[in-house]
Amino acid sequence: MLEALIRRENAVVAGALFALIILAWLALLAGAGTGMSVTAMSGWWLPMSLPAGESWPWNAYYWAIAFVMWAVMMVAMMLPSAAPMILLYARVVRQADAQADTVEAPSCIAAFAGGYLTLWILFSVLAVVLQFALERAELMTIMMNSRSATLSGALLISAGVYQLTPLKSACLKHCRSPATYLAEHWRPGTAGAWRMGLEHGAYCVGCCAVLMLLLFVGGVMNLIWIAGLSLFVALEKLAPFGVGLAGALSIILIAGGAALIIAA
Repeated sequence: MLEALIRRENAVVAGALFALIILAWLALLAGAGTGMSVTAMSGWWLPMSLPAGESWPWNAYYWAIAFVMWAVMMVAMMLPSAAPMILLYARVVRQADAQADTVEAPSCIAAFAGGYLTLWILFSVLAVVLQFALERAELMTIMMNSRSATLSGALLISAGVYQLTPLKSACLKHCRSPATYLAEHWRPGTAGAWRMGLEHGAYCVGCCAVLMLLLFVGGVMNLIWIAGLSLFVALEKLAPFGVGLAGALSIILIAGGAALIIAA
């Protein structure tokens, strides 16, 4: 009966994660809009219209929209690959609840997931600041992708080189080993769950943040590019061949970046 109860409650957690992921992706679809030009956007990411030759005004409203855009994007892109870790944590904390005859599991699960997402929300703040700096330097188009082949090439090469670093390998190892991570970093209680979520989020940011900067290459509003990066992140973390895939991508990124710079 206990095992059946745990399975049922884990199904509830899985359903909640799935619903949050779907809502985030629906928000991205709505945000991208249907217009094909910057003067005819219909999504919530940008104002409805823009006079020719002008750029988006960085007022308080636009800063807020840009931050929400990045935060929603990070939830949509990163939560699928983090779901196995959250589900395993939920199962373990439910079992601990049953053995100790406590009811801390719901708050602990929420705290763990919240701690994880907090790190990506903080990353979103940095991404907005970088977006602002690139726009002010006239290195980005209105559609939020790089207008400089040199910048695009440099970002691709940087991401490719980072894929080969010891820091990337260490962070990816933690992300690919949920059971080991929980065993080595376990802390009881809601506060402990929050800290565990933060730590896991830190490893995840260390693993994927440089890849997220490639959104400035393909376009922050390019849903195909967003989906492609999301798929790669999920395969890198969850697939048996993930480590080899990460190495193969490094070669592709470095070669592609070099080709762009040479052709510039």
